[in-house]
Amino acid sequence: MLSTRDYVIFGVAFLAALATGVLSHIGTSHVIVFVVGALALCSIAATIGEATDQIGHHLSPAATGIVQGAVGNLPELCVCIFALKAGLVTVVQASLIGSILANSLLVLGLAFIVGSARHKVLVFDAVTPRMIATLLLLAVSALLLPTLASELHMPAGQHEGTLALVCAAVLLIVYAVSVREMLVGSERTVPAEAHELHAGWPLWKALVVLGIAALGAVFVSDWFVEALAPAIKSFGISEAFAGLVIVAIAGNAVENVVGIQFAAKNRADLAVSVILNSALQISVALIPILIFVSYFLGGVPFTLVISPMLAAAMVLAAIIGVVVTADGRADMVDGAALVGLYVIIAAIFWWG
Repeated sequence: MLSTRDYVIFGVAFLAALATGVLSHIGTSHVIVFVVGALALCSIAATIGEATDQIGHHLSPAATGIVQGAVGNLPELCVCIFALKAGLVTVVQASLIGSILANSLLVLGLAFIVGSARHKVLVFDAVTPRMIATLLLLAVSALLLPTLASELHMPAGQHEGTLALVCAAVLLIVYAVSVREMLVGSERTVPAEAHELHAGWPLWKALVVLGIAALGAVFVSDWFVEALAPAIKSFGISEAFAGLVIVAIAGNAVENVVGIQFAAKNRADLAVSVILNSALQISVALIPILIFVSYFLGGVPFTLVISPMLAAAMVLAAIIGVVVTADGRADMVDGAALVGLYVIIAAIFWWG
């Protein structure tokens, strides 16, 4: 059965998406379309997250993790594709990295703060975080090394398109290996209890909700991106900040609030696994897919050469993530450190 919470989420998503379309077509201020579109993307992301979680009641935990990885980031994928078509490469780069930072720093930090405020020290199994940290470090390397090659004017820096395709292929192969490990029953997976928050829906209902939400994500993403550039100018903020914070949170981080709920219930294993797994999927699956998609779209190809400051932010986030989760224990100080680093990074990119 659908709960009151479900009806509220679906109602907000429908009304916000409808309002975004109407406002966009009647020529309303781009700022208003941008704000309403961001709300619509947030609620659609929450709807997709709920639908994929309910599908998990009909699949194994490993298969559920794969489905969530493939479908959970759909709103962000749609936004990035339309933004690439519009030539907003900086926004796309910043939004992808911003999603990783929002999950691995902001959402995880808030989960630690909320959990430790109620239960003091949170204790969790470090096996899954260790695997995710390893793959995140690989993804960071795939961003850092092409950037260094370009900044240092190495011969490889003149072939950033080819280098991006090579790195994307490597990341997808590693992702395929991790999927295989999950499917064969490895301990490196999201625990089964992560999909037991609500009573299960019938499979047909979950698929219908998922299909409608996916269709809504496509339309809202188009309207949102159309208003994005004018709204950025009106707000007086940089494309980097808009992508790093606003687009990233609107398209991805909100659905992972469930991780904070797990932490509040002292289920730290589930909180850490769910939150970090989302960052992992963006790093080793969504980014490589967008690289290949950009070549079919034409225009400026999407590469892995990013600004040195974005690369440095990723490195710092990966390092602090390893340090905080390595011992399988976390408290409010760890959470404050994660959130603090996120705020510092966001503040730096306010001006570009």
